[in-house]
Amino acid sequence: MTTTAGRAEPLVDAVETAVYTVPTDAPEADGTLSWDATTLVLVHVRSGQTTGLGYTYGAPATGQVVTGQLAAAVTGRCAWDVPAANEAMSQAVRNTGRPGLAAGAISAVDIALWDLKARLLGLPLVRLLGAHRPQVPIYGSGGFTTYDAKTQDRQLRSWVQEQGIERVKIKIGESWGTAEDRDRQRVAQARASIGDTAELYVDANGAYSAKQSIRLAQYLDDQGVTWFEEPVSSDDLAGLAQVRAAVRADVTAGEYGYALPYFGHMLGAGAVDCLQADVTRCGGITVWLRVAALAEAAGLHISGHCAPAVHAHAAAAVPNLRHLEWFHDHVRIENLLFGGTLDPHGGHIRPGADGTPGHGLTLLADQAEPYRTG
Repeated sequence: MTTTAGRAEPLVDAVETAVYTVPTDAPEADGTLSWDATTLVLVHVRSGQTTGLGYTYGAPATGQVVTGQLAAAVTGRCAWDVPAANEAMSQAVRNTGRPGLAAGAISAVDIALWDLKARLLGLPLVRLLGAHRPQVPIYGSGGFTTYDAKTQDRQLRSWVQEQGIERVKIKIGESWGTAEDRDRQRVAQARASIGDTAELYVDANGAYSAKQSIRLAQYLDDQGVTWFEEPVSSDDLAGLAQVRAAVRADVTAGEYGYALPYFGHMLGAGAVDCLQADVTRCGGITVWLRVAALAEAAGLHISGHCAPAVHAHAAAAVPNLRHLEWFHDHVRIENLLFGGTLDPHGGHIRPGADGTPGHGLTLLADQAEPYRTG
């Protein structure tokens, strides 16, 4: 503790990292990438006897950025002043380059600092941030291009029929958009699996060209698709805007935003109907809330990309939230490594409802140890 103006203030004493790599439960791919494991980089931030937890998904080297460049910028700072710590971390990686690994590292530490602050105060994080809503809508996300018809059907039915999640998303754009016939077939199969009333979303992960996306959109309309994520690369703002102007489904993107100006450029280009942002990439909760404010100023919703366990409390705090992505890989990993994950039944999660301080997650050390790689 230190004393400022007669008040005792907690300091950040230590920053620690660990890396966990969890194999997928089946081969997975989207339109532009395939993978067989997912790596989570964990950060613990300690003040006295209290510890905050944060993480990001990315390369193991992300942990080296935390220990080598960010820990010194955060240690010794007042634990109350999370935005100041976030800015100090951004300044520390100026010459390294903020996008990519550094942004993921900053995000993980920022999440841990917010968790620490809430735990020090004995409050659920959503109470510290200020709740706008008691529950957060989610959508089931998976439907990888590597799935056969039975696997896709089983996954979609488990969300809609067993868990009551009335919004689901599958991957399309297989093989960089060269398998359109199979994309169409899988979309039709998805609609048959979920029935007429559930919402159906698709994500091309930037696999198509703008004209190809527009041609395909008529078929997507016929299948009742209302969300067309990254029809073209999210770096192609003009292409996104072209598709957005031509199709009925909402065009969405933003998951690869690593700093606030990225989202400003996307909004300025009129590229999306709903802005996506990833709290584990964009700079943590500090920046995610600012992205939400940018979207609100533009009259748009924000949707949280992946990592639902660490989005939940921030999502509950913003007025223009559409939903969070209940991503198959991350949900499985978070349930495996952490206690305190949330129940998605009914298509909503309720962060802070049990009164647990912080975001409520705790590492299940014994269960996690077999997956530790760093």
